[in-house]
Amino acid sequence: MNSKTNLFGISNVRDLTKAAVVSALYIVITMVFAALSFGPIQFRFSEGLNNLAVFNKRYVVAITLGCFISNMMSSLGPLDMVVGTGETLIALLTINIVTRFIKSLPLKLAASVLIGTFYMFIVAAEIAYLGNSAFWPTFWGAYLTTAIGEFVTMTIGAVLVYIISLRYDLNK
Repeated sequence: MNSKTNLFGISNVRDLTKAAVVSALYIVITMVFAALSFGPIQFRFSEGLNNLAVFNKRYVVAITLGCFISNMMSSLGPLDMVVGTGETLIALLTINIVTRFIKSLPLKLAASVLIGTFYMFIVAAEIAYLGNSAFWPTFWGAYLTTAIGEFVTMTIGAVLVYIISLRYDLNK
């Protein structure tokens, strides 16, 4: 079975190894920058890896798993394991599907950054729900800060992924 017919894009040990490495990288980067990775003001630098969803669907699974494991350490508790990870999965699936229709790699990565930034409203709603203040002001404040953090980290990641893609074929 080739990766085009496999639901997760993982059809052999090499694909599984690549996915495992990306998942582990997500966890390590999140934990190294843990002070910035959680909460209403966050710069989760591991989110830069979300741009890999442009290249292969195996990275959707890998990053979602890395996010789930990372969210086990979240101060928001088990809800973040479900909502935060769910947001990541939805964003990555959207990125993977939408960018299939874009030819230019820089445009694919720009779309990836914008899609990832947009979906932070889900995390903002989670933060507002758990907050002890008025929902809408908390939601908009959390959306502004999480969206800015997502935009910055995914833009940095897009540049790095683009540079790496010049040397290595990330589609395979």
